[in-house]
Amino acid sequence: MFFLKELPAKRMIEGYTARYPQADADTIERALVMMRDASLLVRRIDGFFAAGGFSQLRFLVLIVIDREPERDSLYMTEIAARLDVSRPVTTRTVQSLIKAGLVEATGHKDDKRQKLITITTAGHARLQQLLPDYYALISEFMSGRAPD
Repeated sequence: MFFLKELPAKRMIEGYTARYPQADADTIERALVMMRDASLLVRRIDGFFAAGGFSQLRFLVLIVIDREPERDSLYMTEIAARLDVSRPVTTRTVQSLIKAGLVEATGHKDDKRQKLITITTAGHARLQQLLPDYYALISEFMSGRAPD
C-alpha cells in the first residue's frame, strides 16, 4: 500500500531531485501518482470483496485456475507460483476455498503430497457473480483517471 493521501508539490520533488542527477522530477511525480492511484484502487477492490464476504486473494486463486485455456485445474505449487504471496498463505487460502466448496483438491496419482486444485460448479458460479461488479468497479475508477 501507498500511504500518502496528499502527494508532494512539484517544487518539492524538483528540490529533492536536483541533488541527484539520475532522478527526473517528472518521472518521480508520475510514479508517485501511479502508486497513489493503485493504492486507492486496491482499497476499493478490498472493500468490494469484504462487503461480499470474500477476499481479493480468494478471487485471484479462482482466476489463476480459471484462466488456463487448456486446463481446468492446477497443482498447489503452480497456484503459489502465480500469486505474489507466500506458499503458506496460498495453502490457507486454498483450504478456505475447499471448505467453502468453491474448489476441490485431489491427490496426484504418484505423489499424494501434490494436490490438484479444481474449481467446482459453485466456484464458477461465484466467479460469474463477482466479475461484472468487479469489472464495473475498475472501469468506474479508471474513467476518472487522466491518461498518461
